[in-house]
Amino acid sequence: MAKSKVVTKPVEELTYEEALAELEVIVASLEGEQNPLEDSMKLFERGQALVAHCSALLESAQLKVQKLSGESLMPFEEESE
Repeated sequence: MAKSKVVTKPVEELTYEEALAELEVIVASLEGEQNPLEDSMKLFERGQALVAHCSALLESAQLKVQKLSGESLMPFEEESE
């Protein structure tokens, strides 16, 4: 049975939400399916690129928040009960 080719956007064109959703699918596929080694490697490489893209988008968002707030961000601390 031939697998259909999925056309995916270049990583750089994905929004954070799109990249994260695709990354979740890749992780599930790598954890749950028996993929040929070559397919697994391609999924892993795409996943690595998605992680880097998500990280860059989050860093950019953090810098924008810092610029808008005019101060350094404080680490989030949970209140102890």
